[in-house]
Amino acid sequence: MSASASADDCKHDARVFAPIIDRARCEGKEDCVSVCPYHVFEMGKLSRDDRRTMSFGARLKATIHGNRQSFAIRADQCHACGLCASACPEHAITLARAEAPA
Repeated sequence: MSASASADDCKHDARVFAPIIDRARCEGKEDCVSVCPYHVFEMGKLSRDDRRTMSFGARLKATIHGNRQSFAIRADQCHACGLCASACPEHAITLARAEAPA
């Protein structure tokens, strides 16, 4: 997808789908941050608790990349256009139907 993609490319209302980031794949290259028209993503550092839940190989990979990864800090703003998933070179992002509020 091109960087010129816009909110018009998004087909769903917010809160229908949410991005899921595979911590074992994300290398923090920021492509998702650049293409998302709703500013769902920000780069951040993995916490110690985040790293504890990862396999040894995933922790090693994260360490090599400075423990920087993408976080969907505004996942409730996702409109499921798929631009993030298409832009991610590691295929670390998928879109899943959001859970209904309790």
